[in-house]
Amino acid sequence: MRNFSRTPSGASNFNLLVGDYTNPILQAWAANVVKKRGEISLSGKIFPDPDNQCLLQPVPYIFWNFEIQLLQQLDKVTILYPHDQDYRQVRLNQPHPAKVVPSAHGDSVGHYEGDILVIDTVGVKVGKYSMIDRLGTPYTEALHVVERYRLLDYEAAKEAQDRGHKEWPLVGAYAVDRNYRGKGLQLEFTVEDAGVFTMPWKATTTYLRAGHTEWEERVCAENVQHSYAGGHYYSDKDASIPTADKPDF
Repeated sequence: MRNFSRTPSGASNFNLLVGDYTNPILQAWAANVVKKRGEISLSGKIFPDPDNQCLLQPVPYIFWNFEIQLLQQLDKVTILYPHDQDYRQVRLNQPHPAKVVPSAHGDSVGHYEGDILVIDTVGVKVGKYSMIDRLGTPYTEALHVVERYRLLDYEAAKEAQDRGHKEWPLVGAYAVDRNYRGKGLQLEFTVEDAGVFTMPWKATTTYLRAGHTEWEERVCAENVQHSYAGGHYYSDKDASIPTADKPDF
């Protein structure tokens, strides 16, 4: 979803998230959810989301991570994300179980089509602060996401990444290696959810080699003073650390 809030450069404003609730692919109830969350942002507060609540992040929300690592194993692929040491495990050449038990990351199975890794995910659990993007777009248990990972030549990968960063600028801590001229990795994903959208939709994100060799440990912890751009606090009292109405002493 596109952010109505823009920086002076025209890029999406990280500090003010107001989703495009007029997008015709949204069903009316979902558009209303996006609109209300945007109104919270405009009021000077933050709506709770999987990131600021230190929760495991569902697909495709988790794709906001600027970096990933893919570990190819005999019967599975493990995908690592730097934020909060989150990870997913994808079983290879196996079907989904007949009855999928919903979970934070869902049930992911994969296979190769030539040199393209295809991952199919269903059974993503719906929770209190569930959403599929940073703008608060909801999803239902009908959510179905298909990922396709492929290598791109450097020039094509750089062009795609530069185009993406015009919308969502790269955070300085995640700078790419400017001396690298090897292949990039592109993820194209398709999202279907008959409970939310009027049609399937696709998006891409593209990676080049990171400009550092180690991932810093990034631990998420409850923080009652959590804020963005100074003074933006959670709109939901349940999203803050529990506190007593009166002190014990």
